[in-house]
Amino acid sequence: MSDEFTDDAKAPGRPAFTDFHLEAGRAAGGPYALDIDPERAGWGYSSLRVLHLPPGGRHSFATGGSEWIVLPLSGGCTVVTDTAETFELAGRESVFSGVTDFAYVPRDAQVQITSGAGGRFALTGARCERRLPARYGPAPAVPVELRGSGNCSRQVNNFAAAGTFACDRLIAVEVLTPGGNWSSYPPHKHDECRPGQESELEEIYYYEIDAAHGKEGVGYQRVTPSGHGRGTDVLAEVRSGDAVLIPDGWHGPSIAVPGHTMYYLNVMAGPGATREWLICDHPDHGWIRDTWPDQPVDPRLPLYEAPAGDAR
Repeated sequence: MSDEFTDDAKAPGRPAFTDFHLEAGRAAGGPYALDIDPERAGWGYSSLRVLHLPPGGRHSFATGGSEWIVLPLSGGCTVVTDTAETFELAGRESVFSGVTDFAYVPRDAQVQITSGAGGRFALTGARCERRLPARYGPAPAVPVELRGSGNCSRQVNNFAAAGTFACDRLIAVEVLTPGGNWSSYPPHKHDECRPGQESELEEIYYYEIDAAHGKEGVGYQRVTPSGHGRGTDVLAEVRSGDAVLIPDGWHGPSIAVPGHTMYYLNVMAGPGATREWLICDHPDHGWIRDTWPDQPVDPRLPLYEAPAGDAR
């Protein structure tokens, strides 16, 4: 299986999204099960694609004016650039089974992804100015953070957080929330540039919900207007394969229903001169952080840790 695809800006005639909650399949495009780019989202920087490859499948694309990270969701693959860098990604069984390795590919490059056994792969992207070297991100080097406590406990895999892995503009992390817990809480925003206090970042949430007893799970996502930007207002029941666009607004909570672990992949980028994640808590709910030191972290966490090995 071979596909060719060019940079977002060179693919005319693709309709813009008319709302912020994109149910699974509705944002498909070309070879991608999910295809979000700046034109369709109506913003300037952040992109996300989800690619399904059958056994023996391959896919080629031009990075254009964006930097990208190839992140296995399930399965492994080989990533090859037009300058002969080759990265063998072991991948993982699923997003609920472990931390994965990944590959960074720069803007203005041709890339091929092949998978002998097949799998699903996220391509997290951001328009950028600098062309950084292509690099491999080993799973043992991914910082696994436990954030919050009590029923606000969640796990964050900081594979491309600011300060963790060098990118020009792209920030990307994975969050796992045990069933019954709230994450992205307290509600927070990053839709203004306030040096030292808040960064302006567009954000994409992509969800997978762990099945239990043979049943599909659901989760819930809330976004409320902050007085800036488009006045984003979302109350969505989300399922595996869904995405939510957050150009602005107070986002949170992200709620995992009892019995089903929620995974989401966050992709962020913005116009700031410095690549940083600075947030502002909602003034009505930020007090909840003061209660966390008196509560234990959910004993179900971590769901897994980064594997031991060479972190170089």
